Amino acid sequence: MTNFSGSHYDLRPPKRACPILPPICLKLRFAIMTYPAIEKLLHHHAELHNSITLANGIQLAAWSNRQVEVDIVHDHPVLSLYVNGGRDTLYKSPQGWRHGGAPGRFCLMPADWASSWDIRNPLHFTHLYYTPDHLRTVAEQVWDKSPDSITLHPRVFADDERIAALFRLFLLNQDWQDPANHLQISTSATLLLQHLIRHYSNVGWAPPAVRGRLDPSRLRRLCDWIEANLDRPLTLQDLAAEACLSEYHFSRLFKHSTGHSPQRYVMQQRLEKARRLVSGSRLPLTDIALQCGFASSAHLSRRFRAHFGCAPSQMRQPGPQDMS
Repeated sequence: MTNFSGSHYDLRPPKRACPILPPICLKLRFAIMTYPAIEKLLHHHAELHNSITLANGIQLAAWSNRQVEVDIVHDHPVLSLYVNGGRDTLYKSPQGWRHGGAPGRFCLMPADWASSWDIRNPLHFTHLYYTPDHLRTVAEQVWDKSPDSITLHPRVFADDERIAALFRLFLLNQDWQDPANHLQISTSATLLLQHLIRHYSNVGWAPPAVRGRLDPSRLRRLCDWIEANLDRPLTLQDLAAEACLSEYHFSRLFKHSTGHSPQRYVMQQRLEKARRLVSGSRLPLTDIALQCGFASSAHLSRRFRAHFGCAPSQMRQPGPQDMS
């Protein structure tokens, strides 16, 4: 998770960025990139607390800033959510300066959109960086359409409960540096782009209905593959590519087939494997954590206690050497 002192949400201390592994068989049209927004905000004395670059090049960054005037043009689209503060932040509209920021409100800044801001008190915010190629890829995967361009409509100090909830529940309260969380993070980022295309673009397509289930043999092969790769920071791209489906269709067919979202199922498998190793081996907890895809024994212990109601050490049976 990401920590802001006095923040509106329960966030954890930042650590260094940790890019995840690329998908094994999904051909991407874009490479991992460094977004110019990072350098531009640092130039305006913003403080970067945490960041993560996903396998498809989408990036999340947690920022704070205070008492500064900012004139900025982003080379790529930016979705920004106010985490703490914002009420004393002014935006220069064509009609003059106005305010309206608050925790949970968002700003949507299309590529090449110029904006001016007057930040008068400490402000904490999280950015989602992506490219027009990411939007086109989502459009192709979800709607099977490939428009010449997808134009986003700018929004400032806007309310959208769906956007706020995706950030709050699945991004802000996740430890970005724990590989076990990368599936949830990548899924949530994709859902945010789907929502922007649906509600804040020139196309405004309704999401298609997906019915049916994965055939049993494909589901069995996929579950076996997940079990064999639990030590990896799996993403939704990885799972969808293994099933030879788009992310959108895969996630819905998988839930229809198992009753669980892919991210929930994978986390359950990680924890079940950890339980088996804790109770049936004398491996150090750090080794078990790494074999199950957790960044450290502390990350595993926190998830283990929340899921099973006890610490791993309480579940482990004492060996003969422990009872002597």
